[in-house]
Amino acid sequence: MQAKKTNPKTHDSLFKWLITSFIEEFFAHYFPQIKLGKYVFIDKEFISKYEALKESLKGDLFIAVEIEIDGELLEIIIHIEHKSDRKGVPERVFEYLCYAWLLKKKPVWSIVIYTDDAIWRKRAPDEFWYAFNSKQTCQSHKFDVIKIKDEKSSDLIKKNLLICKLLALKANDRGTDPEVLVRDIYQTVSKMKDQLTNEQLLLIEQFVSFYKKIPQQIFENIKKEAEMSYIATTISEHYKNEGKMEGKIEGKIEGEIKGKISLLEALFQQAILTKEQFEQMIDPLRIKYNELCMRSTVGIA
Repeated sequence: MQAKKTNPKTHDSLFKWLITSFIEEFFAHYFPQIKLGKYVFIDKEFISKYEALKESLKGDLFIAVEIEIDGELLEIIIHIEHKSDRKGVPERVFEYLCYAWLLKKKPVWSIVIYTDDAIWRKRAPDEFWYAFNSKQTCQSHKFDVIKIKDEKSSDLIKKNLLICKLLALKANDRGTDPEVLVRDIYQTVSKMKDQLTNEQLLLIEQFVSFYKKIPQQIFENIKKEAEMSYIATTISEHYKNEGKMEGKIEGKIEGEIKGKISLLEALFQQAILTKEQFEQMIDPLRIKYNELCMRSTVGIA
């Protein structure tokens, strides 16, 4: 399990999944003064528009969303940076701003969220000099910078927002018992489980499992204590357990599995899941789906 944490692609994809799954909580925590309206993710449209840039875009992870703020539709680009090296970030932020503006020709808000473990002695730059004229020698694009490690786990875990409790696993946890963090998260999830989607439950399982600093057996015990052991580590396991608990008929399960296959394909296309994660989760689903289709064809009960 420790070896997985060295894979930045897994790390980045989990953070993209976290933010997209709890986008409203993300803004409520970091920008409480902003009142969001309707929103739609446009990552797929963004990449499709710039077909020639697909290769260069692969190395970066971002979330593109069209969102209503104070009654006006705006574009937001959230860059997720795992590397502690901050060189070149302002330039990339401005480059994406240009792409986003050309896509919709609407005002763009740029946000960079650093998720690395480095302790900053100096703040990361929050602007990029892109133009000048005879009267104004420096015209800069300014953007917001968020550093997860600047936050204290002990403060985050006390907040009501579930995203804050999850972020506590990656924040400054000095003086905080990691077992207490995980237990608090699962007690909260247990109380909220009826309000959470299957995708959110799966994200929580993946996120906590990846960033926990406790032995696996203690982790499993905590889930049992919170009566959350049924939360599966893969979508296929989740629906297998759900089918047992709710007594769903095969036809219904077949439809649900087909829907989850589509969900996984969408998450993979949006770079929320890595290729390895996608293949690991989708293979058992496809096998089960083919088995059910075969039974229906031959009339096996």
